[in-house]
Amino acid sequence: MNIIVNGATGHLGQLLLGIIESKPDLELAAGVSHSGSNGTFSSLSEYDGPADVVIDFSHHDGTKDLLDYCISRNLPVVVCTTGQTDEELAMIKEAGTKIPVFRSANMSVGVALLAKLVKQASAVFNDCDVEIVEIHHNRKIDAPSGTAIMLADAVKETRPDVYYNTGRSGQCKREPNEIGITAVRRGNVVGTHEVMFGTNSQTITLTHEAHDRALFADGAIDAARFLVGQPAGFYDMNDLLA
Repeated sequence: MNIIVNGATGHLGQLLLGIIESKPDLELAAGVSHSGSNGTFSSLSEYDGPADVVIDFSHHDGTKDLLDYCISRNLPVVVCTTGQTDEELAMIKEAGTKIPVFRSANMSVGVALLAKLVKQASAVFNDCDVEIVEIHHNRKIDAPSGTAIMLADAVKETRPDVYYNTGRSGQCKREPNEIGITAVRRGNVVGTHEVMFGTNSQTITLTHEAHDRALFADGAIDAARFLVGQPAGFYDMNDLLA
């Protein structure tokens, strides 16, 4: 499988390159980075050679260029970036009508399982207070994390009336139908997500801790293997786990 890595000089891009190099059935078609350094292309459009799939670990502001390139070459794409605007998310969904598109706010299989458990707990404790705390390294730009929003969306599937209160502040009571989402940035934390379901008599807490960023690169490879050969459509971790 020939892979174009978009965002090849970033931390996760570098991990991905290492995995590709170590697997005999994988080959790097091209590395792309904004700087064009370390033997990479400075834009996707500069590469027109053979490829089977694009894995994107760049930045969400390049969404349109990424999708235009993949559609023009009829290439499947695994979108691993987060922080997309509503407009960019709509572009990704629209691209799925033309090419196979895989997107997840978190490429960890463990987080995908956590989301399933969150949905199940929300259905059982459907009138409880739900709070989400996410912790990441001090270099992360977007807050709350895409994963925290994904977990809140899992609650919303069973409680469509909830709304998200990100970064609660001020003097006011907690509303019954709000989901509190708190973002913590410190040190070199890879990623921790904690979802608490609280009633007046008990609390259920579901937690996932990432110990090594390599798990996200591993998940991206799993997604690429799954995506190649699929028809046009929009896919996520639920499809990978099915």
